[in-house]
Amino acid sequence: MDQLTPQPAAEPDQVAEPTPKPRKGPLSFLSGSLTAVLLGWLCLGLSQKVVTHYALHPPQYSSAIAQSIATAMKTLVVGMSFLATFSFGFIGLGLFLVFIRSLLPGTAKETA
Repeated sequence: MDQLTPQPAAEPDQVAEPTPKPRKGPLSFLSGSLTAVLLGWLCLGLSQKVVTHYALHPPQYSSAIAQSIATAMKTLVVGMSFLATFSFGFIGLGLFLVFIRSLLPGTAKETA
């Protein structure tokens, strides 16, 4: 039968301190902002195409329930596409403002 051998206890003086994570630089903020703005621009194009499609091909069903469901689905699709557009645009704007702030002197606070 295996016997457990006691391990030597770590001394309190030898506690390893975690290494701090490297800080994000201005280039990281700029690349994130450009990526978000590009995705927002692509979502805007998609949103415009979705709106154009539904304007040219409105759902027409003989059943009132089917018409109601089709209208609800159309509203959801259009709303989600514009929500994605707004979200990516807002994130891109925020990251660009953080990029500008990171370039200004005195914004980095040292913690002691």
